[in-house]
Amino acid sequence: MGANLNMNQQQYTSGLGKQSVVPPEVKGWNWGAFLLNWIWGIGNSTYIALLMFVPLVNIFMFFILGAKGNEWAWKNRTWRDVEHFKQTQKSWRNAGFILWLVVFPLFFTLIGNMLKGDAFEQSLTAISQHADVVDVIGEPIEAGYFVTGSIRTSGSNGEAYLQYSLSGPKGEAEAYVQAYKDMDVWVLHNVIVHWPESDTRIQVVTPVE
Repeated sequence: MGANLNMNQQQYTSGLGKQSVVPPEVKGWNWGAFLLNWIWGIGNSTYIALLMFVPLVNIFMFFILGAKGNEWAWKNRTWRDVEHFKQTQKSWRNAGFILWLVVFPLFFTLIGNMLKGDAFEQSLTAISQHADVVDVIGEPIEAGYFVTGSIRTSGSNGEAYLQYSLSGPKGEAEAYVQAYKDMDVWVLHNVIVHWPESDTRIQVVTPVE
């Protein structure tokens, strides 16, 4: 009986690196490691997760961390018991889901709304009124939900570089916009509608030299 007790104690010893024996109860997929990768790695003393910063390698690390995360976390940190380990990893999982399902979408929505200002509205109007674009996409032309790019302003002056998707009854395309703000008035400088599949471009607004 004493021998069995010693074996169980040894089996559930964590934080000893390669000498640790991982209990069957903690094996399985780790969503916290998958979703939070390097952040989870630092919090769980699993610094191999920093490979997420290596291009190309990071693509595979998502899945490696998800599959091996429980084992590595058990070996690299000291846990009171299996229940303590499970509760902590559950908290990491919940934090990952909140980040990806709530925080990130909210962040990108706020950024997109910030970019949907006068320059965006003027460019969409110009595109919607361009006969060649209407002929290819059809009408009405609608802009996609997300707008990427940047807007920089300094007092009454500024510049905007925007990109957003377009869709109509006949097809889809991408819009690229460059605009300048002078005396609080936005003026379109360059607007291009591009169809990636055919690499076709229509110059809606031509830059003035």
